[in-house]
Amino acid sequence: MHRLTRDEARRIAVRAQLLDADRPGDVVEVAEQIGAIKIDPTAVIAPSEQSVCWTRIGWAYEPGQLSKAVEVDRLLFEYDGHFRPASLLPALRAIMPSRRLGGATRQYLDANAAFRTEILERLDRDGPLPASEIPDTSAVQAKNESGWYGANQVPRMLELMSYLGDVAISGRVGRQRVWDLPERVYAGTDAAMNPADAEEVLAGRRLQALGIARQKSPWSGVGTAGEEAEVEGSSWRWRVDPEAIAALDDDPGGRAAILNPYDRMLFDRPRLTELFGFTFVLEQFKPKHQRVYGYFAHPILVGDRFVALLDAALDKKKENLVVAAVHELAQIDDDEREMIHAEIRDLGEWLGVPVRGLE
Repeated sequence: MHRLTRDEARRIAVRAQLLDADRPGDVVEVAEQIGAIKIDPTAVIAPSEQSVCWTRIGWAYEPGQLSKAVEVDRLLFEYDGHFRPASLLPALRAIMPSRRLGGATRQYLDANAAFRTEILERLDRDGPLPASEIPDTSAVQAKNESGWYGANQVPRMLELMSYLGDVAISGRVGRQRVWDLPERVYAGTDAAMNPADAEEVLAGRRLQALGIARQKSPWSGVGTAGEEAEVEGSSWRWRVDPEAIAALDDDPGGRAAILNPYDRMLFDRPRLTELFGFTFVLEQFKPKHQRVYGYFAHPILVGDRFVALLDAALDKKKENLVVAAVHELAQIDDDEREMIHAEIRDLGEWLGVPVRGLE
């Protein structure tokens, strides 16, 4: 049983997400450590997959590095809305066929068995292909309660088939995914791992990405990976990465970090509140009159404290990064404020535009 102070627990969490002063060198190093880089088209400042990398690597990161790692070097792959390191492929491929699906989704797949077969035959013959080049021969349409899908069933079916390992994403043209058979996309990957062993591997990698997490949490999925820990002032049962414990004395210090709202550091909201005293609410889907901090405010971490939210956006012509506000949530000194402003100016430089509205 490890007994950690709250400061130690926060340092472990920050370092696990590569948000301390010791920056990683490239996107592969980022993906190997944090396990998954979220893909999302919302680009108020930059798409999440790009800003997640920039937040960690800094000025040395160029957007083309990510697509090269995925499509040319094949060191990363796209699965279930994230870019992931190729080292996770054996474990993920072992569990893909047994992924849990809701009853309605299973019924949809069963009713469209012929449609699924036709997609596989088309990809085998003509792939790789974008969804737009695959005909919709579905017998039944999926319910569209979320409003995310149109009448064409091809994108929906491809996503489900990808989740189950029947098809794979070989690359993108712009933001349009290109699909192919997994044996071509994942060529050379061993998929013979036992599913139970695969689950154990994945739980360990999730804990590596978090550093410390609640043992029984649907947000983290670490199970009994790592070792038991207590955190000062918390009644939760924690699991901690033993390598993170061993590295506690090797502290490179903190820095300012601007986090995309879909950053993995923010995903486990209960942990965020328990460890950091920070309750983050994404206001993107709130009516305008109910927003307090802005449509897509980016949390700002200084050291191991969440101290502010950045409300900023590229203007319509994408010629300026316009700062509407830096909402300070905690007391910060002049040096910390300058660190934040310097990071915002660096963000504008990375985007290739001047920053407007920063005091």
